[in-house]
Amino acid sequence: MSQSIKTILSLRELILSGELKAGERLSELSIVDRLGVSRTPVRMALVRLEEEGLLEALPSGGYAVRHFSEADIFDAIETRGTLEGLAARLAAERGVRPGQLAEIKECLHGLDRLVQGKQDEEMFSDYVTLNERFHQLLIGLAGSRVVTRQIERAVALPFASPSAFVEVQAALPESRAILLVAQEQHRGVIEAIEHREGARAEALMREHSRVAHRNLVLALGHQAARDLVPGMALIRKSA
Repeated sequence: MSQSIKTILSLRELILSGELKAGERLSELSIVDRLGVSRTPVRMALVRLEEEGLLEALPSGGYAVRHFSEADIFDAIETRGTLEGLAARLAAERGVRPGQLAEIKECLHGLDRLVQGKQDEEMFSDYVTLNERFHQLLIGLAGSRVVTRQIERAVALPFASPSAFVEVQAALPESRAILLVAQEQHRGVIEAIEHREGARAEALMREHSRVAHRNLVLALGHQAARDLVPGMALIRKSA
């Protein structure tokens, strides 16, 4: 792993862990001293994390750790859901190959087995992995490089990933009900794509993104759940 990548990962971890607080000002020299690396990878890391939305450039120079309102997170989730809805509609309208459909159905069955099994830390970890694969496969069904690139950009926004708040559910009494709803939406969108129902597929994926927002709202009111999400200290709870 290159020093540049290590520096990006280290700085991101400092932000998401809360060691660097929302609003805290950063400079190249302060990060060089903290991480013990040269200025070039630090400069690259600061630019990269600004692009990801975790930092903001200051007019006077340097950067500051961003904070996020609940509305900011909702907008990021909504953006991702809108684009995934477009991908689902395109897949339904254009049609998909039998092999692609079989692959995503296999992933769907894997999610079924997890949801129906014991809900523990290992299960939620496995669910995150398989859920991310499901969303990647679904985006691939659209066969659009343009849409894929735009979704990749949207998912890079803080907390916008399909799995950003999944592990929150491990601490919530509502977890099984939420997982079952999400899984029915997964199943419904694949059925809609298979039957060439573009409008239904798009609506289901847009509604599906709201599960992440529901998890956010629940997490903000539940301390044990807050502790499970990296970067929660950056989110200001609405009054």
